Amino acid sequence: MPTARSVLRSAVTGQKRYVVGASILASTHQGGEALVPVIIGMLIDQAVSTGSAGALVRWLVVLAVVFAGLSFSYRFAARTAERASEQAAHRVRLDLSERVLDPRGGAEAGRLPGALVNIATGDAKRVGRVNGVLPFAVAGFAGLLVSAVALLRISVPLGLLVLLGTPPMLWLTHLIGRPLERRSSVEQERAAHASGVAADLVAGLRVLKGIGAETAAVARYRRTSQQSLRATLRAARAHAGHDGTILALTGIFIALVALLGAHLAANGAITVGELVAAVGLAQFLLTPFQIFSWVNGELAQARASAQRVASVLAAPPAVTPGSGQISEPVSGSLRLRAVTHGTLRDLDLEVPPGELLGVVATDPTDATNLLECLGREADPATGAVEVDGVPFTELDPHELRAAVLVAAHDAYLFEGTLLSNVDLLGTGEADRALVAAAADEVAQALPDGVESVISERGRSLSGGQRQRVALARAFAADPPVLVVHDPTTAVDSVTESRIASELADIRQGRTTVLVTTSPALLAATDRVIVVDGGTVRAEGSHAELVHADATYRSTVLS
Repeated sequence: MPTARSVLRSAVTGQKRYVVGASILASTHQGGEALVPVIIGMLIDQAVSTGSAGALVRWLVVLAVVFAGLSFSYRFAARTAERASEQAAHRVRLDLSERVLDPRGGAEAGRLPGALVNIATGDAKRVGRVNGVLPFAVAGFAGLLVSAVALLRISVPLGLLVLLGTPPMLWLTHLIGRPLERRSSVEQERAAHASGVAADLVAGLRVLKGIGAETAAVARYRRTSQQSLRATLRAARAHAGHDGTILALTGIFIALVALLGAHLAANGAITVGELVAAVGLAQFLLTPFQIFSWVNGELAQARASAQRVASVLAAPPAVTPGSGQISEPVSGSLRLRAVTHGTLRDLDLEVPPGELLGVVATDPTDATNLLECLGREADPATGAVEVDGVPFTELDPHELRAAVLVAAHDAYLFEGTLLSNVDLLGTGEADRALVAAAADEVAQALPDGVESVISERGRSLSGGQRQRVALARAFAADPPVLVVHDPTTAVDSVTESRIASELADIRQGRTTVLVTTSPALLAATDRVIVVDGGTVRAEGSHAELVHADATYRSTVLS
Protein backbone atom coordinates (compact mmCIF):
# COMPACT_ATOMS: atom_id res chain seq x y z
CA MET A 1 0.00 0.00 0.00
CA PRO A 2 1.44 3.40 -0.94
CA THR A 3 2.72 5.52 1.94
CA ALA A 4 4.24 8.99 2.09
CA ARG A 5 7.68 7.42 2.35
CA SER A 6 7.15 5.10 -0.62
CA VAL A 7 5.80 7.98 -2.73
CA LEU A 8 8.94 10.05 -2.01
CA ARG A 9 11.22 7.04 -2.55
CA SER A 10 9.57 6.26 -5.88
CA ALA A 11 9.88 9.90 -6.96
CA VAL A 12 13.64 9.83 -6.27
CA THR A 13 14.48 6.35 -7.59
CA GLY A 14 12.51 6.98 -10.75
CA GLN A 15 14.87 9.85 -11.58
CA LYS A 16 17.99 8.27 -10.06
CA ARG A 17 20.20 8.94 -13.07
CA TYR A 18 19.46 12.67 -13.06
CA VAL A 19 19.57 12.98 -9.26
CA VAL A 20 23.01 11.33 -9.14
CA GLY A 21 24.31 13.47 -12.01
CA ALA A 22 23.00 16.66 -10.42
CA SER A 23 24.48 15.62 -7.04
CA ILE A 24 27.94 15.11 -8.57
CA LEU A 25 27.83 18.45 -10.37
CA ALA A 26 26.46 20.32 -7.33
CA SER A 27 29.05 18.66 -5.04
CA THR A 28 31.78 19.75 -7.44
CA HIS A 29 30.46 23.29 -7.17
CA GLN A 30 30.32 23.29 -3.37
CA GLY A 31 33.72 21.62 -3.09
CA GLY A 32 35.17 24.28 -5.40
CA GLU A 33 33.53 27.04 -3.36
CA ALA A 34 35.17 25.65 -0.22
CA LEU A 35 38.55 25.57 -1.92
CA VAL A 36 38.43 29.25 -2.92
CA PRO A 37 39.43 30.63 0.54
CA VAL A 38 42.08 27.90 0.83
CA ILE A 39 43.60 28.93 -2.52
CA ILE A 40 43.49 32.61 -1.50
CA GLY A 41 45.29 31.73 1.76
CA MET A 42 48.00 29.87 -0.16
CA LEU A 43 48.29 32.81 -2.58
CA ILE A 44 48.91 35.14 0.39
CA ASP A 45 51.51 32.85 1.98
CA GLN A 46 53.36 31.90 -1.24
CA ALA A 47 52.98 35.02 -3.40
CA VAL A 48 51.98 38.14 -1.45
CA SER A 49 54.14 37.47 1.64
CA THR A 50 57.18 36.46 -0.47
CA GLY A 51 56.67 38.99 -3.29
CA SER A 52 56.91 36.24 -5.93
CA ALA A 53 55.31 37.40 -9.21
CA GLY A 54 55.47 33.89 -10.70
CA ALA A 55 53.61 32.37 -7.75
CA LEU A 56 51.02 35.17 -7.96
CA VAL A 57 50.31 34.48 -11.64
CA ARG A 58 50.20 30.71 -11.03
CA TRP A 59 47.65 30.96 -8.22
CA LEU A 60 45.54 33.52 -10.12
CA VAL A 61 45.32 31.05 -13.04
CA VAL A 62 44.28 28.34 -10.58
CA LEU A 63 41.57 30.63 -9.22
CA ALA A 64 40.32 31.38 -12.76
CA VAL A 65 40.09 27.66 -13.57
CA VAL A 66 38.24 26.99 -10.32
CA PHE A 67 35.72 29.78 -10.99
CA ALA A 68 35.12 28.51 -14.54
CA GLY A 69 34.43 25.05 -13.10
CA LEU A 70 32.13 26.57 -10.48
CA SER A 71 30.06 28.31 -13.16
CA PHE A 72 29.79 25.20 -15.34
CA SER A 73 28.97 22.77 -12.52
CA TYR A 74 26.31 24.95 -10.90
CA ARG A 75 24.54 25.73 -14.17
CA PHE A 76 24.24 22.12 -15.26
CA ALA A 77 23.52 20.86 -11.74
CA ALA A 78 20.53 23.19 -11.55
CA ARG A 79 19.30 22.17 -15.01
CA THR A 80 19.60 18.46 -14.27
CA ALA A 81 17.94 18.78 -10.86
CA GLU A 82 15.06 20.77 -12.36
CA ARG A 83 14.59 18.13 -15.04
CA ALA A 84 14.43 15.40 -12.41
CA SER A 85 11.98 17.50 -10.39
CA GLU A 86 9.59 18.13 -13.30
CA GLN A 87 9.72 14.56 -14.57
CA ALA A 88 9.04 13.14 -11.10
CA ALA A 89 6.09 15.52 -10.62
CA HIS A 90 4.72 14.45 -14.00
CA ARG A 91 5.06 10.79 -13.03
CA VAL A 92 3.14 11.45 -9.81
CA ARG A 93 0.41 13.22 -11.79
CA LEU A 94 0.15 10.23 -14.14
CA ASP A 95 -0.12 7.84 -11.19
CA LEU A 96 -2.83 9.98 -9.60
CA SER A 97 -4.72 10.24 -12.90
CA GLU A 98 -4.52 6.49 -13.38
CA ARG A 99 -5.88 5.88 -9.89
CA VAL A 100 -8.69 8.44 -10.22
CA LEU A 101 -9.70 6.99 -13.61
CA ASP A 102 -9.43 3.39 -12.41
CA PRO A 103 -12.72 1.62 -13.32
CA ARG A 104 -12.87 0.24 -9.77
CA GLY A 105 -13.41 3.78 -8.42
CA GLY A 106 -12.94 4.77 -4.78
CA ALA A 107 -10.29 7.50 -5.19
CA GLU A 108 -12.91 10.25 -5.28
CA ALA A 109 -14.67 9.14 -2.09
CA GLY A 110 -14.94 12.04 0.37
CA ARG A 111 -13.10 14.46 -1.93
CA LEU A 112 -14.36 17.28 -4.10
CA PRO A 113 -13.09 17.24 -7.72
CA GLY A 114 -11.22 20.50 -7.07
CA ALA A 115 -9.39 18.89 -4.13
CA LEU A 116 -8.21 16.05 -6.38
CA VAL A 117 -7.00 18.60 -8.93
CA ASN A 118 -5.10 20.44 -6.18
CA ILE A 119 -3.38 17.21 -5.13
CA ALA A 120 -2.50 16.38 -8.74
CA THR A 121 -0.98 19.83 -9.29
CA GLY A 122 0.34 21.48 -6.12
CA ASP A 123 1.14 18.34 -4.11
CA ALA A 124 2.60 16.49 -7.09
CA LYS A 125 4.89 19.46 -7.76
CA ARG A 126 6.07 19.51 -4.14
CA VAL A 127 6.78 15.77 -4.21
CA GLY A 128 8.74 16.15 -7.45
CA ARG A 129 10.60 19.08 -5.92
CA VAL A 130 12.44 16.61 -3.68
CA ASN A 131 14.62 15.76 -6.68
CA GLY A 132 15.39 19.44 -7.06
CA VAL A 133 16.73 19.83 -3.52
CA LEU A 134 18.40 16.49 -2.76
CA PRO A 135 21.41 17.12 -5.04
CA PHE A 136 22.07 20.37 -3.20
CA ALA A 137 21.75 18.63 0.17
CA VAL A 138 24.45 16.20 -1.00
CA ALA A 139 26.44 19.20 -2.22
CA GLY A 140 26.08 20.84 1.20
CA PHE A 141 27.60 17.76 2.85
CA ALA A 142 30.39 17.75 0.26
CA GLY A 143 31.10 21.40 1.03
CA LEU A 144 31.21 20.69 4.76
CA LEU A 145 33.52 17.72 4.23
CA VAL A 146 35.97 19.72 2.09
CA SER A 147 35.87 22.55 4.64
CA ALA A 148 36.51 20.18 7.53
CA VAL A 149 39.45 18.52 5.74
CA ALA A 150 40.91 21.94 4.85
CA LEU A 151 40.51 23.16 8.41
CA LEU A 152 42.11 19.95 9.77
CA ARG A 153 45.12 20.61 7.56
CA ILE A 154 45.28 24.16 8.91
CA SER A 155 44.52 23.21 12.51
CA VAL A 156 43.20 20.01 14.10
CA PRO A 157 41.02 21.89 16.66
CA LEU A 158 39.34 23.89 13.85
CA GLY A 159 38.64 20.75 11.81
CA LEU A 160 37.30 18.85 14.83
CA LEU A 161 35.01 21.75 15.73
CA VAL A 162 33.39 21.53 12.28
CA LEU A 163 33.22 17.73 12.22
CA LEU A 164 31.84 17.37 15.74
CA GLY A 165 29.57 20.42 15.59
CA THR A 166 27.79 19.56 12.35
CA PRO A 167 25.74 16.49 13.52
CA PRO A 168 24.09 18.36 16.45
CA MET A 169 23.31 21.24 14.09
CA LEU A 170 21.62 18.86 11.63
CA TRP A 171 19.65 17.19 14.43
CA LEU A 172 18.42 20.58 15.67
CA THR A 173 17.47 21.49 12.09
CA HIS A 174 15.34 18.35 11.86
CA LEU A 175 13.59 19.07 15.17
CA ILE A 176 12.87 22.66 14.20
CA GLY A 177 11.33 21.48 10.90
CA ARG A 178 8.62 19.32 12.53
CA PRO A 179 6.16 22.14 13.33
CA LEU A 180 6.58 23.39 9.76
CA GLU A 181 5.68 19.94 8.40
CA ARG A 182 2.53 19.76 10.54
CA ARG A 183 1.36 23.24 9.59
CA SER A 184 2.21 22.68 5.91
CA SER A 185 -0.04 19.63 5.92
CA VAL A 186 -2.95 21.65 7.33
CA GLU A 187 -2.25 24.48 4.89
CA GLN A 188 -2.35 22.14 1.87
CA GLU A 189 -5.51 20.44 3.13
CA ARG A 190 -7.31 23.76 3.57
CA ALA A 191 -6.09 25.04 0.19
CA ALA A 192 -7.31 21.87 -1.54
CA HIS A 193 -10.71 22.17 0.14
CA ALA A 194 -10.99 25.81 -0.92
CA SER A 195 -10.12 24.83 -4.50
CA GLY A 196 -12.73 22.08 -4.39
CA VAL A 197 -15.44 24.43 -3.13
CA ALA A 198 -14.53 27.03 -5.76
CA ALA A 199 -14.69 24.47 -8.57
CA ASP A 200 -17.99 23.17 -7.21
CA LEU A 201 -19.51 26.66 -7.12
CA VAL A 202 -18.28 27.56 -10.61
CA ALA A 203 -19.72 24.33 -12.03
CA GLY A 204 -23.12 25.11 -10.50
CA LEU A 205 -23.12 28.85 -11.19
CA ARG A 206 -26.16 28.76 -13.44
CA VAL A 207 -28.17 26.80 -10.90
CA LEU A 208 -27.13 29.16 -8.10
CA LYS A 209 -28.22 32.17 -10.12
CA GLY A 210 -31.45 30.44 -11.06
CA ILE A 211 -32.48 29.91 -7.44
CA GLY A 212 -31.01 33.19 -6.19
CA ALA A 213 -28.43 31.52 -3.95
CA GLU A 214 -25.41 33.62 -4.94
CA THR A 215 -25.21 35.29 -1.52
CA ALA A 216 -25.17 31.97 0.32
CA ALA A 217 -22.58 30.58 -2.09
CA VAL A 218 -20.32 33.61 -1.67
CA ALA A 219 -20.63 33.36 2.12
CA ARG A 220 -19.71 29.68 2.00
CA TYR A 221 -16.65 30.30 -0.14
CA ARG A 222 -15.61 33.28 1.99
CA ARG A 223 -15.62 31.09 5.13
CA THR A 224 -13.64 28.39 3.37
CA SER A 225 -11.09 30.81 1.90
CA GLN A 226 -10.63 32.55 5.27
CA GLN A 227 -9.88 29.18 6.87
CA SER A 228 -7.38 28.49 4.10
CA LEU A 229 -5.81 31.93 4.60
CA ARG A 230 -5.41 31.39 8.36
CA ALA A 231 -3.78 28.01 7.74
CA THR A 232 -1.45 29.57 5.15
CA LEU A 233 -0.44 32.36 7.54
CA ARG A 234 0.27 29.84 10.31
CA ALA A 235 2.43 27.84 7.89
CA ALA A 236 4.22 31.04 6.77
CA ARG A 237 4.94 32.00 10.39
CA ALA A 238 6.28 28.49 11.01
CA HIS A 239 8.46 28.79 7.91
CA ALA A 240 9.81 32.18 8.99
CA GLY A 241 10.49 30.92 12.52
CA HIS A 242 12.20 27.85 11.10
CA ASP A 243 14.49 29.87 8.79
CA GLY A 244 15.23 32.49 11.45
CA THR A 245 16.16 29.93 14.09
CA ILE A 246 18.39 28.01 11.69
CA LEU A 247 20.10 31.23 10.63
CA ALA A 248 20.75 32.22 14.26
CA LEU A 249 22.20 28.79 15.14
CA THR A 250 24.36 28.86 12.02
CA GLY A 251 25.64 32.35 12.87
CA ILE A 252 26.65 31.22 16.36
CA PHE A 253 28.44 28.18 14.97
CA ILE A 254 30.36 30.21 12.37
CA ALA A 255 31.32 32.77 15.00
CA LEU A 256 32.83 30.01 17.16
CA VAL A 257 34.92 28.76 14.21
CA ALA A 258 36.13 32.31 13.42
CA LEU A 259 36.96 33.07 17.08
CA LEU A 260 38.94 29.85 17.44
CA GLY A 261 40.85 30.63 14.21
CA ALA A 262 41.67 34.15 15.42
CA HIS A 263 42.88 32.77 18.75
CA LEU A 264 45.20 30.28 17.03
CA ALA A 265 46.58 32.99 14.72
CA ALA A 266 47.21 35.31 17.67
CA ASN A 267 49.23 32.55 19.37
CA GLY A 268 51.25 31.88 16.21
CA ALA A 269 49.81 28.40 15.69
CA ILE A 270 48.74 29.26 12.13
CA THR A 271 50.05 31.70 9.47
CA VAL A 272 48.34 34.86 8.17
CA GLY A 273 47.33 33.03 5.00
CA GLU A 274 45.93 30.16 7.04
CA LEU A 275 43.98 32.65 9.19
CA VAL A 276 42.50 34.20 6.04
CA ALA A 277 41.62 30.70 4.77
CA ALA A 278 40.07 29.78 8.14
CA VAL A 279 37.95 32.94 8.27
CA GLY A 280 36.94 32.44 4.64
CA LEU A 281 35.96 28.84 5.34
CA ALA A 282 34.00 29.95 8.40
CA GLN A 283 32.08 32.39 6.23
CA PHE A 284 31.62 29.71 3.55
CA LEU A 285 30.03 27.41 6.14
CA LEU A 286 27.01 29.71 6.09
CA THR A 287 26.19 28.44 2.58
CA PRO A 288 25.90 24.71 3.42
CA PHE A 289 23.78 25.48 6.48
CA GLN A 290 21.55 27.77 4.44
CA ILE A 291 21.20 24.90 1.98
CA PHE A 292 20.27 22.53 4.81
CA SER A 293 17.69 25.01 6.09
CA TRP A 294 16.16 25.33 2.62
CA VAL A 295 16.25 21.59 2.00
CA ASN A 296 14.70 20.84 5.39
CA GLY A 297 11.82 23.23 4.70
CA GLU A 298 11.24 21.75 1.24
CA LEU A 299 11.34 18.20 2.60
CA ALA A 300 8.88 19.08 5.35
CA GLN A 301 6.40 20.33 2.77
CA ALA A 302 7.13 17.41 0.44
CA ARG A 303 6.42 14.88 3.20
CA ALA A 304 3.07 16.54 3.89
CA SER A 305 2.23 16.51 0.17
CA ALA A 306 3.40 12.91 -0.22
CA GLN A 307 1.02 11.91 2.57
CA ARG A 308 -1.88 13.44 0.64
CA VAL A 309 -0.78 11.81 -2.62
CA ALA A 310 -0.48 8.46 -0.84
CA SER A 311 -3.99 8.83 0.61
CA VAL A 312 -5.39 8.98 -2.95
CA LEU A 313 -3.19 6.20 -4.33
CA ALA A 314 -4.02 3.95 -1.35
CA ALA A 315 -7.77 4.66 -1.43
CA PRO A 316 -9.61 1.32 -1.34
CA PRO A 317 -11.50 0.52 -4.55
CA ALA A 318 -15.27 0.86 -4.48
CA VAL A 319 -15.57 -2.50 -6.26
CA THR A 320 -13.18 -5.40 -6.77
CA PRO A 321 -12.51 -6.87 -10.22
CA GLY A 322 -13.33 -10.47 -11.09
CA SER A 323 -11.74 -12.85 -13.57
CA GLY A 324 -14.89 -14.01 -15.39
CA GLN A 325 -15.81 -13.15 -18.96
CA ILE A 326 -19.01 -12.54 -20.90
CA SER A 327 -19.58 -14.78 -23.89
CA GLU A 328 -19.38 -13.01 -27.24
CA PRO A 329 -21.56 -11.71 -28.70
CA VAL A 330 -23.26 -10.13 -25.67
CA SER A 331 -27.01 -10.77 -25.92
CA GLY A 332 -27.81 -8.10 -23.30
CA SER A 333 -30.03 -9.93 -20.82
CA LEU A 334 -30.05 -8.16 -17.45
CA ARG A 335 -31.15 -9.58 -14.13
CA LEU A 336 -31.26 -8.31 -10.54
CA ARG A 337 -31.81 -10.95 -7.87
CA ALA A 338 -32.86 -9.88 -4.37
CA VAL A 339 -30.68 -6.75 -4.55
CA THR A 340 -30.34 -4.74 -1.35
CA HIS A 341 -28.39 -1.51 -1.67
CA GLY A 342 -29.10 1.80 0.04
CA THR A 343 -32.89 2.21 -0.11
CA LEU A 344 -33.38 -0.83 -2.38
CA ARG A 345 -34.82 -3.85 -0.56
CA ASP A 346 -34.74 -7.36 -2.12
CA LEU A 347 -35.35 -5.91 -5.57
CA ASP A 348 -35.95 -8.51 -8.31
CA LEU A 349 -35.92 -7.52 -11.96
CA GLU A 350 -35.37 -9.36 -15.23
CA VAL A 351 -34.82 -7.63 -18.56
CA PRO A 352 -34.74 -9.92 -21.61
CA PRO A 353 -32.38 -9.16 -24.52
CA GLY A 354 -33.55 -6.35 -26.78
CA GLU A 355 -36.25 -5.00 -24.44
CA LEU A 356 -36.85 -1.28 -24.06
CA LEU A 357 -37.72 -1.03 -20.37
CA GLY A 358 -38.95 2.00 -18.48
CA VAL A 359 -38.21 2.32 -14.76
CA VAL A 360 -40.21 4.77 -12.66
CA ALA A 361 -38.95 5.34 -9.12
CA THR A 362 -41.33 7.14 -6.77
CA ASP A 363 -38.31 8.06 -4.62
CA PRO A 364 -35.36 9.59 -6.54
CA THR A 365 -32.99 7.91 -4.07
CA ASP A 366 -34.20 4.51 -5.31
CA ALA A 367 -33.26 5.55 -8.84
CA THR A 368 -29.81 6.71 -7.71
CA ASN A 369 -29.13 3.45 -5.88
CA LEU A 370 -30.33 1.39 -8.84
CA LEU A 371 -28.01 3.28 -11.20
CA GLU A 372 -25.08 2.74 -8.82
CA CYS A 373 -25.66 -1.02 -8.99
CA LEU A 374 -26.16 -1.10 -12.78
CA GLY A 375 -23.06 1.06 -13.35
CA ARG A 376 -21.18 -0.97 -10.74
CA GLU A 377 -20.12 2.11 -8.87
CA ALA A 378 -20.91 0.00 -5.82
CA ASP A 379 -21.80 -3.63 -5.19
CA PRO A 380 -25.10 -4.43 -3.43
CA ALA A 381 -24.96 -5.45 0.21
CA THR A 382 -26.89 -8.61 -0.68
CA GLY A 383 -28.18 -10.11 -3.89
CA ALA A 384 -26.62 -10.06 -7.35
CA VAL A 385 -26.75 -8.16 -10.62
CA GLU A 386 -26.10 -10.26 -13.75
CA VAL A 387 -25.57 -9.68 -17.45
CA ASP A 388 -26.07 -12.72 -19.66
CA GLY A 389 -26.14 -14.82 -16.50
CA VAL A 390 -22.70 -13.66 -15.29
CA PRO A 391 -22.67 -11.76 -11.96
CA PHE A 392 -21.19 -8.28 -12.14
CA THR A 393 -18.82 -9.16 -9.29
CA GLU A 394 -17.16 -11.82 -11.47
CA LEU A 395 -16.28 -9.33 -14.20
CA ASP A 396 -13.59 -6.72 -14.58
CA PRO A 397 -15.28 -3.28 -14.30
CA HIS A 398 -13.73 -2.13 -17.57
CA GLU A 399 -15.06 -5.15 -19.48
CA LEU A 400 -18.44 -4.85 -17.77
CA ARG A 401 -18.85 -1.19 -18.73
CA ALA A 402 -18.15 -2.04 -22.35
CA ALA A 403 -21.25 -4.26 -22.17
CA VAL A 404 -23.42 -2.19 -19.81
CA LEU A 405 -23.19 1.57 -20.26
CA VAL A 406 -24.90 3.88 -17.74
CA ALA A 407 -25.45 7.37 -19.16
CA ALA A 408 -25.76 9.65 -16.15
CA HIS A 409 -28.24 12.50 -15.97
CA ASP A 410 -25.45 15.05 -15.43
CA ALA A 411 -22.89 13.61 -17.89
CA TYR A 412 -20.06 16.01 -18.69
CA LEU A 413 -19.03 17.10 -22.15
CA PHE A 414 -15.40 17.73 -23.02
CA GLU A 415 -13.68 20.67 -24.61
CA GLY A 416 -13.47 20.01 -28.34
CA THR A 417 -15.74 19.76 -31.33
CA LEU A 418 -19.34 18.60 -31.03
CA LEU A 419 -18.52 15.63 -33.28
CA SER A 420 -15.55 14.55 -31.16
CA ASN A 421 -17.78 14.58 -28.08
CA VAL A 422 -20.37 12.34 -29.76
CA ASP A 423 -18.07 9.91 -31.55
CA LEU A 424 -15.69 9.25 -28.63
CA LEU A 425 -15.31 5.54 -29.46
CA GLY A 426 -15.10 5.99 -33.23
CA THR A 427 -18.03 3.63 -33.91
CA GLY A 428 -19.12 5.56 -37.01
CA GLU A 429 -22.65 5.92 -35.60
CA ALA A 430 -22.37 9.66 -34.92
CA ASP A 431 -24.67 10.88 -37.70
CA ARG A 432 -27.47 8.49 -36.80
CA ALA A 433 -27.02 9.16 -33.08
CA LEU A 434 -27.21 12.94 -33.61
CA VAL A 435 -30.54 12.56 -35.40
CA ALA A 436 -31.97 10.13 -32.82
CA ALA A 437 -31.06 12.47 -29.93
CA ALA A 438 -32.26 15.57 -31.81
CA ALA A 439 -28.70 16.86 -31.47
CA ASP A 440 -28.56 17.54 -35.20
CA GLU A 441 -30.62 20.66 -34.39
CA VAL A 442 -27.90 21.69 -31.93
CA ALA A 443 -25.27 21.33 -34.67
CA GLN A 444 -27.39 23.38 -37.08
CA ALA A 445 -27.61 26.20 -34.53
CA LEU A 446 -23.81 26.38 -34.14
CA PRO A 447 -21.60 28.38 -36.54
CA ASP A 448 -19.50 25.43 -37.75
CA GLY A 449 -22.03 22.64 -37.37
CA VAL A 450 -20.64 19.42 -35.90
CA GLU A 451 -17.13 20.90 -36.15
CA SER A 452 -18.02 23.74 -33.79
CA VAL A 453 -15.83 23.82 -30.70
CA ILE A 454 -17.66 23.66 -27.39
CA SER A 455 -16.12 24.78 -24.11
CA GLU A 456 -15.14 22.69 -21.10
CA ARG A 457 -18.09 20.74 -19.65
CA GLY A 458 -20.20 22.11 -22.50
CA ARG A 459 -20.73 25.43 -20.76
CA SER A 460 -21.12 27.19 -24.11
CA LEU A 461 -24.32 25.17 -24.67
CA SER A 462 -27.67 25.45 -22.95
CA GLY A 463 -28.82 22.74 -20.56
CA GLY A 464 -31.10 21.16 -23.17
CA GLN A 465 -28.36 21.23 -25.83
CA ARG A 466 -25.92 19.53 -23.46
CA GLN A 467 -28.46 16.80 -22.68
CA ARG A 468 -29.04 16.08 -26.36
CA VAL A 469 -25.31 15.90 -27.15
CA ALA A 470 -24.73 13.61 -24.14
CA LEU A 471 -27.62 11.36 -25.25
CA ALA A 472 -26.21 11.25 -28.79
CA ARG A 473 -22.87 10.18 -27.33
CA ALA A 474 -24.58 7.30 -25.47
CA PHE A 475 -26.41 6.23 -28.65
CA ALA A 476 -23.21 6.41 -30.71
CA ALA A 477 -21.40 4.11 -28.25
CA ASP A 478 -24.00 1.44 -29.18
CA PRO A 479 -23.48 -0.81 -26.12
CA PRO A 480 -25.36 -4.13 -25.78
CA VAL A 481 -27.06 -2.71 -22.65
CA LEU A 482 -27.72 1.02 -22.30
CA VAL A 483 -29.08 2.52 -19.08
CA VAL A 484 -30.20 6.14 -19.43
CA HIS A 485 -31.22 8.38 -16.55
CA ASP A 486 -33.63 11.29 -17.18
CA PRO A 487 -32.16 12.26 -20.58
CA THR A 488 -34.74 14.93 -21.50
CA THR A 489 -35.46 16.96 -18.35
CA ALA A 490 -34.08 20.17 -19.93
CA VAL A 491 -35.57 19.85 -23.44
CA ASP A 492 -38.92 21.11 -24.68
CA SER A 493 -41.88 18.78 -25.20
CA VAL A 494 -41.66 18.80 -29.01
CA THR A 495 -37.99 17.74 -28.93
CA GLU A 496 -38.77 15.16 -26.25
CA SER A 497 -41.46 13.61 -28.45
CA ARG A 498 -39.04 13.45 -31.37
CA ILE A 499 -36.44 11.68 -29.23
CA ALA A 500 -39.10 9.23 -27.99
CA SER A 501 -40.10 8.41 -31.55
CA GLU A 502 -36.48 7.70 -32.56
CA LEU A 503 -35.54 5.77 -29.43
CA ALA A 504 -36.95 2.33 -30.32
CA ASP A 505 -35.49 2.48 -33.81
CA ILE A 506 -31.89 3.33 -32.89
CA ARG A 507 -31.88 0.79 -30.03
CA GLN A 508 -33.63 -1.96 -31.96
CA GLY A 509 -32.25 -5.36 -30.95
CA ARG A 510 -30.33 -3.82 -28.03
CA THR A 511 -31.36 -3.81 -24.39
CA THR A 512 -32.26 -0.36 -23.09
CA VAL A 513 -33.31 0.72 -19.59
CA LEU A 514 -34.84 4.19 -19.24
CA VAL A 515 -34.90 5.45 -15.66
CA THR A 516 -37.26 8.38 -16.05
CA THR A 517 -40.64 9.91 -15.23
CA SER A 518 -41.15 11.37 -18.73
CA PRO A 519 -44.56 10.29 -20.12
CA ALA A 520 -43.35 10.70 -23.72
CA LEU A 521 -40.37 8.39 -23.20
CA LEU A 522 -42.31 5.88 -21.10
CA ALA A 523 -44.98 5.66 -23.80
CA ALA A 524 -42.29 4.45 -26.24
CA THR A 525 -41.12 1.57 -23.99
CA ASP A 526 -42.08 -2.10 -24.26
CA ARG A 527 -42.72 -2.34 -20.53
CA VAL A 528 -42.64 -0.13 -17.43
CA ILE A 529 -41.86 -1.18 -13.87
CA VAL A 530 -42.58 0.91 -10.79
CA VAL A 531 -40.02 0.92 -7.96
CA ASP A 532 -41.67 1.98 -4.72
CA GLY A 533 -40.32 1.46 -1.23
CA GLY A 534 -37.10 -0.01 -2.64
CA THR A 535 -38.78 -2.88 -4.53
CA VAL A 536 -40.76 -3.52 -7.71
CA ARG A 537 -44.39 -2.77 -6.85
CA ALA A 538 -46.06 -2.80 -10.26
CA GLU A 539 -45.39 -3.38 -13.96
CA GLY A 540 -47.19 -3.08 -17.27
CA SER A 541 -47.39 -0.77 -20.25
CA HIS A 542 -47.40 2.98 -19.75
CA ALA A 543 -51.06 3.20 -20.76
CA GLU A 544 -52.09 0.37 -18.40
CA LEU A 545 -50.30 1.90 -15.41
CA VAL A 546 -51.68 5.40 -16.07
CA HIS A 547 -55.17 3.94 -16.13
CA ALA A 548 -54.84 1.55 -13.16
CA ASP A 549 -52.21 2.92 -10.76
CA ALA A 550 -52.87 6.20 -8.91
CA THR A 551 -49.31 6.38 -7.51
CA TYR A 552 -47.87 5.94 -11.01
CA ARG A 553 -50.20 8.62 -12.35
CA SER A 554 -49.17 11.14 -9.68
CA THR A 555 -45.47 10.38 -10.17
CA VAL A 556 -45.45 10.58 -13.95
CA LEU A 557 -48.18 13.09 -14.79
CA SER A 558 -47.86 15.60 -11.95
